[in-house]
Parts: sequence; C-alpha cells; structure tokens
Amino acid sequence: MPKNRYRFPASLVVGAAMLAGSSAQAAVESTDPIILTLHNWTGQYITTTIMGRVLQEMGYNVKYQQADYLAQFAGLESGDLHVAMEMWETTGKDAMEKSLATGSTVDLGETGMQAIEEWWYPIYMKEKCPGLPDWTALNDCAEAFSTAETAPSGRYLGGPVTWGGYDDERVEALELDYEVVHAGTDAALFAELESAYQRKAPWLGWVYTPHWAPIKFQGEFVEFPAYSDECYSDKSVGVNPNMAYDCGKPRGWIKKVGWKGGEDKWPCAYSAIRAFTIDNQAMGTMVGEVDLEGKSVEEVVEAWLDANKDTWTAWTQCN
Repeated sequence: MPKNRYRFPASLVVGAAMLAGSSAQAAVESTDPIILTLHNWTGQYITTTIMGRVLQEMGYNVKYQQADYLAQFAGLESGDLHVAMEMWETTGKDAMEKSLATGSTVDLGETGMQAIEEWWYPIYMKEKCPGLPDWTALNDCAEAFSTAETAPSGRYLGGPVTWGGYDDERVEALELDYEVVHAGTDAALFAELESAYQRKAPWLGWVYTPHWAPIKFQGEFVEFPAYSDECYSDKSVGVNPNMAYDCGKPRGWIKKVGWKGGEDKWPCAYSAIRAFTIDNQAMGTMVGEVDLEGKSVEEVVEAWLDANKDTWTAWTQCN
C-alpha cells in the first residue's frame, strides 16, 4: 500500500496555487474563491482536482475544503461550500434530494460514471459458499465468513460510517447472522481486501465501482432483493413486512451538486461543472495509479489533463 496516498496536497487544500493569467482573471465574474469539497476516497479527490484545475485554467480562484460526505449539505445550502463533485445515487440520493427540496442547492448533472456499491466477496469464497451470489446463502455460510472476533457469526467490513449505506439496518431487516464492522478509512478497507485476497482468507465487504478493486480482483457482488424507493421508506414493502432496508442498495448515477447562489455568481464556472464527464474505466485506471502505483493525485490529474485537452477545453465554452 503506497504510504500517505490519501494526504491531499497542502497547496491545493488552502487554495488555488495557479491561475491562467491576467486576461483570464479579468474575464471571470467574481474573484471570490469557488470552494470545492473533498471527501475521503481517492476517486473523489481526482474528479475534484480535475475540475479545480480546469476552473483555474479559466481564471477562477479555487479553494478545496475537506467536508463530510453527507453533512456537507448544510454548508452547500448556506453558501459556505459551493460544489461537491460526487454524490452517489447508491448512498447519497436521500440527502441530496432533501437538500434540493430546500431550493438552496442545485443539481449540476451526472458525471458520466455509473455507481455500484454493494457487498462483495472474492470469487474463491464461492467454493465455501456455493449458493452465492444469492443473498439467501449468506446465513448458511456465516461461519465461513467469520473471524475470531465474530465467530460463529459472519463478518461484513463496511465503509466508514460517514458513507451511509444502511448496512446495519440491512443486516437487521434481512435477519443476517453477520456483524457489521466499519473500516475507518477507504485506504484501510481496501488494504484489508488486498491482504485477504493474497492469503485467500475469508472476506466480505463494501466494494464499489468505479474503482480499481473489481478490476484487479475477481469476485462478485451479492445479489440482494432489488432496490426500490419504497423498500427504504415503507416497512410493509419487501421480504420483511416489519422493517425497511430489506433490499440491496440503489445503483445508478454519480452527480455533481452545488450552492444555488453560485449559478448567478459564477455562471461560466457552473456551466463548465455541468459539462464535466468521465467514464468508469478512466476513473478506475486513475484511482489504481494513485492507490497501487503510488503516484500523487496531482501527478495523475496533470497527466490526464495533458492527454485530454480537447475534452476539458470543450467544457470551458460558456453556454
């Protein structure tokens, strides 16, 4: 595991280190900094840095601010924060829709990436639990997925608590004989997966795409009852008539969201943010370069900008 791979460059956190020049600066609507939020996974650092660098090339002042993935909406609604580059339908849909309903935030469109976040196991575990990927096989195989701390119950390694995802509620609603343990960081989650995979040790945990893990490792997502909005909101819907969250996670878009006031303050910047798109393969490759090859976020982003100038310059054409 590359050392300190999630340490975001201090020069970027405190503000924009570079601007495109005096002519570009003169053209921007406001020199006040556009504050982009940072979360705790590599892909979000990359998308945010790409967008920040493009905005800098347009002449905007950019600042990066670490923020909680779900709690950030209070700052976006007040205008203390301005843009979040990744809200995943899988885990952030409820919080985003609630915020949009206030009228203080605005949906800035899809990123082009398609999200899956679900329980995942290495393919070698199927020998010990041949009923997989059907979720109903999990209880029959709980001991195969157990650790010394959880035996005879199985162990599921979830993401950091701040990611949401309702895994604890899912275990209870589906009456799964599993203990949910939350990884402290994205790095810790995938370091444990890599170690387990090399040793062919039992492992069941939160894996998502776009990411390098499902590209590098052979495995499968557990197939839970299909997600529906009603499954999350109506206890009577689903396999357990008495509890909500008795289904899998939603799959779908990854969107950008921003402070509504920014549309009037920086209209061309918001136009560029709306135009931002990237696909799962490109993102998974870049995340792997950071996480597996030890490259810095800045280094990977600059290489992408150099190789895709026609793509990102098209975003800067103010509509």
